[in-house]
Amino acid sequence: MKKIFGFISTALLGLSTQAMAQTEALGLAYDKQIGFQESASTFADKTHDFHTFFLWIITPLKLLVLGLLLWIVVRDNDKSNPVPATFTHNKFWERLWTIVPVLILIVIAIPSFRLMYYEGKTPEPDVTIKVTGYQWYWGYEYPNEEISFLSYMIPEAEINKDAGQVRLLSVDNPVVVPVDSNIQILTTSADVIHAIALPAFGIKKDAVPGRLNETWFKATKIGTFYGQCSEICGTAHAYMPIEIKVVSKEDYAAWVAEAKLKFSAIDGDTQIQLVSR
Repeated sequence: MKKIFGFISTALLGLSTQAMAQTEALGLAYDKQIGFQESASTFADKTHDFHTFFLWIITPLKLLVLGLLLWIVVRDNDKSNPVPATFTHNKFWERLWTIVPVLILIVIAIPSFRLMYYEGKTPEPDVTIKVTGYQWYWGYEYPNEEISFLSYMIPEAEINKDAGQVRLLSVDNPVVVPVDSNIQILTTSADVIHAIALPAFGIKKDAVPGRLNETWFKATKIGTFYGQCSEICGTAHAYMPIEIKVVSKEDYAAWVAEAKLKFSAIDGDTQIQLVSR
């Protein structure tokens, strides 16, 4: 069903399927987009399925309400019905429009709670990453690998499009994670409230000073995916993007070995080697 909706949207907007696939594979929004980014995690898959399920319920209800309103306007306007009815209650319909919404909410609530439980219960992590928000950049720490670094947005004047860098989204030190692995994300902040938001992975979590929040994802596709801070955190709020590279497990092991030489975490503390710019 999602493919059908995607095909219809593509035809209506006059976009080629190939161009959309190339853009979506990078976890980017594309021009004239009206739907979600293409899913790249197990949780995003489930979220999109729930959204489609919800649409199948809410769309007929909206059409029904619209039909009833039009019927009332035509049937009960001043010309068609100059003498209004005098009754004030109808027990059957009053009971029906009370019971039916309750049943609809129950039908929606069951998969909703199931999805919330799936997102809230982090499985045994293969990789743990502590994410710290700063004004206005991100700090990342891999405590098990003793890797820690800062990540700044690449200025627009330094963007290299030939290297696949994206304006306002590419960073100097991206996060690297292995595909098909449980990635535990611990978020906090060093100053004000920030929030990590990764649409392709379906996650959003606040980074609050003095508090450690937790979320997770399991990437199902290799590629580069982008996110941003989604809490208004100051004048440079729009310039602290998140770039995540999902690679094979072999490439991830190679990156860890290289990153241990490039970055340092001293005595297990979250001291960070500043990257000269």
